Amino acid sequence: MDPRRRAPAPRLSRRGGRLLLAVPFALIVAVTVVDILSPPDVHLGPFLIAAPAVTASFAGPRMTAFVGGVAVLAESVVAITRASLTDLNHTYQIVALVLISIIATFFAHLRERDEIRVARLRSIAHAAQSVVLRPLPQRAGPLRIASVYLAAEEEAQMGGDLYAAARTPSGTRLLIGDARGKGLDAISEASLVLGAFRAMARREPELPRLIGHLEAGVDSGEEPADLTDAADHTDEAFVTALVLDIPDHEPQVRLVNCGHPPPLLLRDGQVIPLDTAEPSPPLGLSDVLFSEVTVETFPFDVGDVLLLYTDGVVEARDHSRAFYPLSDRLTAWAGDDPPTLLGRLRSDLEAHAGGHLGDDAALVAIERLAPDG
Repeated sequence: MDPRRRAPAPRLSRRGGRLLLAVPFALIVAVTVVDILSPPDVHLGPFLIAAPAVTASFAGPRMTAFVGGVAVLAESVVAITRASLTDLNHTYQIVALVLISIIATFFAHLRERDEIRVARLRSIAHAAQSVVLRPLPQRAGPLRIASVYLAAEEEAQMGGDLYAAARTPSGTRLLIGDARGKGLDAISEASLVLGAFRAMARREPELPRLIGHLEAGVDSGEEPADLTDAADHTDEAFVTALVLDIPDHEPQVRLVNCGHPPPLLLRDGQVIPLDTAEPSPPLGLSDVLFSEVTVETFPFDVGDVLLLYTDGVVEARDHSRAFYPLSDRLTAWAGDDPPTLLGRLRSDLEAHAGGHLGDDAALVAIERLAPDG
C-alpha cells in the first residue's frame, strides 16, 4: 500500500447521513414558516445561522455551502414576504447569514481535511502492523499456534505489545513482550526487539546469548552512575519479554522471563503458572540491576497448551474496576484447541472491559501435538 495515495475521508452511512441532513433542512423550514407567521416585531431569522453551523459538524464543505445557500434563500423569502429585500433589518440578517455560512464551510473543509489525515494514518498503521508484527504460523513442527492482538487505540491498530516465532534446527523459539508506554516510542522499541529476535533466533543456539542480543536492541538511554540513580533510570525505555525454546523431540519448554507475566500451562483441566525462581529484569534494565540471565525448564508434553499473554489482559477492568480473572476463565476452557481458546478469551475479555481495553493486549496459545499430528 502506498501511503502517499489520498486516503478517503470517513463517510457516514447513507441512511445515517440522510437522517442528519434532515435536521438542518427541517430547521430552515420551521424557522421560515414561523418567522413569516410571527408578529411584525418578532424576527426569527438569526436562528437560520444554526443550519450551516450544524451541517459543518458532520458534512463536507460542499453540502455545508449548499445548506447555507438554502438558508440565505429562505431568509430572502421571509424578507420579501414581510417587508422587502431592501429592509435594513433583513439586509443585515442576510449579510450575517452569508458570512456565517462561509465560515462554517471553511471549518467543514478543515474537519474533512483532518479526517483524511486520520484515514491516511490508519492505513499506514495497517501497513506498519503487517510489516512489524507479522502473523505467527499456525503450525511449527509439532506445535499448533494461535495468536490475537488487541490494540487499545483503534486508530493505532498496534502498540508496544509484540510476539514472534522462529524455527530452529532443533525446535521452535517464541517471543512475547510489552514495550513500556504507548504511541510511537513503544512501537519503535517493539520493532527493535522484534528485529533483533528475527535476526538472531535461528543463529544463536544459547538462550542467554539471544537475550543479550535482544538487550542490545533496546535503547535504554544513558546508564546511571550508581544504583541511587536506578529509580530515575526506570523512566527510560524498557521491554518486558518472555523467550521460549520448545524442542521438537523433548517434552519440555525452556524459557527466560525478563520481567513478564508468567505463561500458563493448561494440562488435564488445570491451569498451572510457570513461575520462574529467578526472573531476569526487563530488557533495557539488566545493566542497572546487574543480574544474570537464568534459563528454566518445565514439562510440556503432548496435549498440553501454553498460554502467553501481556499485562493488558490481566489488567483489563470491568465497570466495577475489577481485574480480568484470566486463570479462573481458563479453567473452563482448558480442553480447547488454541484457535478456539483464544476466540473465547477474546470475546470474554472484550465483554469484561466493556469493549474498550485500557492497554494493548496480546495472546499466544501453543499446543504440542503428537508426532504424527
